[in-house]
Amino acid sequence: MHWPFCLAKCPYCDFNSHVRDVIPQTRFRDALRRELAHDAARLGRRPLRSIFFGGGTPSLMEPETVARLIEDACTLFAPEPDLEITLEANPTSVERTRLAAFRVAGINRLSLGLQSLRDDALRMLGREHSAAQAVAALETARALFPRFSFDLIYARPGQTEQDWEAELGEALTLAADHLSLYQLTIEPGTRFEALHRRGELSLPEEDQAAALYTLTGEVAARHGLQPYEVSNYALPGSESRHNLVYWRYQDYLGIGPGAHGRVTSEDGILATRRHRAPEIWAERVEATGSGCTAETPLSGEERAREALVMGLRLSEGIDASRFETRTGRKLTDALDPAILEAALEEAYLEVTPAGLRATPEGRLRLESLLSALVL
Repeated sequence: MHWPFCLAKCPYCDFNSHVRDVIPQTRFRDALRRELAHDAARLGRRPLRSIFFGGGTPSLMEPETVARLIEDACTLFAPEPDLEITLEANPTSVERTRLAAFRVAGINRLSLGLQSLRDDALRMLGREHSAAQAVAALETARALFPRFSFDLIYARPGQTEQDWEAELGEALTLAADHLSLYQLTIEPGTRFEALHRRGELSLPEEDQAAALYTLTGEVAARHGLQPYEVSNYALPGSESRHNLVYWRYQDYLGIGPGAHGRVTSEDGILATRRHRAPEIWAERVEATGSGCTAETPLSGEERAREALVMGLRLSEGIDASRFETRTGRKLTDALDPAILEAALEEAYLEVTPAGLRATPEGRLRLESLLSALVL
């Protein structure tokens, strides 16, 4: 469920987020509930494994809105006993005061967007909170939620291995069982992209970025957190069950402005997309029950390409049997045989009892590897 509003637009962010002086809470609560009901009526009472409130900044939602949406989802679908319900939040003082109410509303996993524990880096990244507020939010999360995670961004301009090792080590002393650790990238249409184009912002060179990535895994491993996905680290059994749905290429329903989904229907697997503009999305939902702008059946080739791009991000790799069931194609038929042979020889990929996975060296080169490997 996508809540598209933020207090400010971060200069690195290309997500569908919007800054409004006043957020029309009631209107968007009603629209989210109506769209959820509309799609549930079409899909039927399917098993519900997870709910994820993303954004934007969903911790700007009224806790009552969150409670209503959780109640609706659990009524319209068949919730599993260990239902994971995650909400993304920022550690500003405004949002931190809402955390207890979100716990009462039903949130059992919190994902905090810290991004750094250094005040100078937070200013550079355009964040609205301080390092002290970040630590305070973590202490609150630990007291309230059975599970919590937080994000950090590294490979920042001028950041050395020594700087990052110290910051990450500090973060791990504050962590619970999960961290998301992302390299800073330049995304089209962002303020950082304009600065980079003008030569006013530079990131670490490729070799330095690779060294920082390797160091990240080493430091996380000292605290028992393993890289189950390229940018996500967890204690065994504490992986984000919701995000695993994406990477294992399973069904998920996307609700709200700009939300994407992949759902199985009698017409095959459908790629769904909602209108990005919040007000236009709301108008469509109010008129028809849905803000959907595209609902496209995916061919076997498209499904195979998506499943490969997502699945090779995982340390467990791709299960060949599950891949064939989901896409209608054999795993080996979806790969360039010459590139596959070369990648295996170079130990960028390895065959597993279940199928295929990228090695640590392969994950360092995953973007270029996938562009050549996937047919």
